[in-house]
Amino acid sequence: MKKYSFCFLLAAFCTVGLSSFPSQAESLKEAEAKRIAVINKVKPAVVSIFGLQGWGGGSGVLIDQEGYALTNAHVVQPTGPAMRCGLSDGVLYQAVLVGIDKVGDVALIKLLPKKPGDKFPFAPLGDSDKVKPGDWSLAMGNPFVLATDFNPTVTFGLISGVNRYQHPSGGFLEYTDCIQTDTSINPGNSGGPLFNMNGEVVGINGRIMFAMEKRVRINSGHGYAISINQIKNFLGHFYAGIETDHATLGARIETTSDETDLDQITVKEVLDESDAHRRGLAENDVLLSFAGRPVTTVNQYKNILGIFPSEWRVPMTIRRGNENKEMLVRLMGYQPKVVNEPKEGTPQPKGPMPQGPKPPAEVQKLLKERKGYANYYFNEVSRDRLLEAIKAHGDFSKLTGNWTINGFADREGRASDFKASVSDVVDPKDKQVKTVVKAALNTDYTLEPIKLGQTDVDRMEPPGSGGLMMALYHYRRFLTLGPKGFEGESFTHGGYEPFYLMPADGSKPKSLADTRLLCEVIRTEHADVRGKWYFYRTHLNPNLPPGKMTYPDYALVGFEIYISKDLDPCEISLYDYKKIDGRLLPGRMDVRFGDRKYATLNNLTYTLAEASK
Repeated sequence: MKKYSFCFLLAAFCTVGLSSFPSQAESLKEAEAKRIAVINKVKPAVVSIFGLQGWGGGSGVLIDQEGYALTNAHVVQPTGPAMRCGLSDGVLYQAVLVGIDKVGDVALIKLLPKKPGDKFPFAPLGDSDKVKPGDWSLAMGNPFVLATDFNPTVTFGLISGVNRYQHPSGGFLEYTDCIQTDTSINPGNSGGPLFNMNGEVVGINGRIMFAMEKRVRINSGHGYAISINQIKNFLGHFYAGIETDHATLGARIETTSDETDLDQITVKEVLDESDAHRRGLAENDVLLSFAGRPVTTVNQYKNILGIFPSEWRVPMTIRRGNENKEMLVRLMGYQPKVVNEPKEGTPQPKGPMPQGPKPPAEVQKLLKERKGYANYYFNEVSRDRLLEAIKAHGDFSKLTGNWTINGFADREGRASDFKASVSDVVDPKDKQVKTVVKAALNTDYTLEPIKLGQTDVDRMEPPGSGGLMMALYHYRRFLTLGPKGFEGESFTHGGYEPFYLMPADGSKPKSLADTRLLCEVIRTEHADVRGKWYFYRTHLNPNLPPGKMTYPDYALVGFEIYISKDLDPCEISLYDYKKIDGRLLPGRMDVRFGDRKYATLNNLTYTLAEASK
């Protein structure tokens, strides 16, 4: 009986075991079919990059149908601003540099279509914050320049780690918050995409730890990709042709131990010229969170800081004594320092590129040099596109006469009438036309915005506003004159930046992150006064929480006017838009200076005149 039972169980086990093999095989075939389908889907978007001379080599990935593609800065630096790019269809295209981030090792290029209007295949951008160790990934590119027919090499492997930090080399090529993968990445893969298994770009491959075999560098199983979420923070700058700078806080952060021997992240030094200093950050403050992410190590802090462009504002929370404090800090520009010899496996920025053939005429017309820009031509393209779009909210170009604004002011709970005017008057002495701004908030104020000999204090009237009257002067000038109202080429596209819009009802937000809107920015300068103008874009704010204020696409959310680079700007937030004679104008303005609200201007009405003849 026992022998019979044993034989029965053995037969049953064998039957179950044998029957499971087809199921496992089917699962493997399904996984293989899915992987091949993803490869075939994204392969047309992978780019092989060459210099005009035909030498060199690197990879990239198309990210929209207009031909814009991401790659590494160290790939395009030796090619110069013009290059050739091949796709898997075997066609070679002319291409041009658009924007560059030498610190973060990213560049944006544009492939030129063979015929105007032709569209390119592209791969969607994923969310690199969702990438986890153990996820499968695909790397595609042109290692060792093997893809002579432009069909990319494909490798498959695991995500080994996330939130990695790779030290910069000579102040450049700093990989922060990057992705580590064992998916094989070799020389020539630089700039190519790292895909998740949905065919989304989650990183741009760039650095490897390599071994030497017969004088050839080969991957040792440790490759690093720049996270796509970091790149998204810089995309607006890239499209605007900017040579971007990364951010620094303007403070030295160290790990210290408290009385219980627990490590804490402590502020040890704050630069006097930094915005962090103006916001009150002080030595011995303990850093708890930065940009909405908890901070427990200096390495983690560097990872978070490194994903932002300079001049972005981010919230941070510190502990001082027994009190936690949240502050909004504008980041400074990163100043590269010369360091020791680079580590093995670090790609290096090249020296002056060899003189090669001139780019073809179709490429030359897309190139424009200007200090601070990778290609100023594309800044003009981005600026003009934005200016054309905002015309949908009204044409102010004929209203260059006197402006009058009436309403009510609320200053720290004290209500008063508000009236302001911006007028052009003839000086009785020299008969010259000059602009005069007047404002009444219990007290009458008068300002001549471009009068010589004024101090910063004079130009920041009314006191405590940071320059409300100067701001109203620039507001009229911006809406009526556009680029013509600002000197030289000082009317430029500034990429994307966040604007923090405080609740319209005056309540304190639970978190400063809840008030953030990502905007397109125009930068201006007139009579040594700088301005930043923030325009709402629907596609940049796809996941706003319920109840958060939204705006019509391309509406002006707010603007900042800087009387001095060493002082806080006068910050104007715009609310309650309404159409007046076909033009969109705000019914409310909030005026802030530093950490304080100066006034809320409510129930605003406008009288906007054409210039007198």
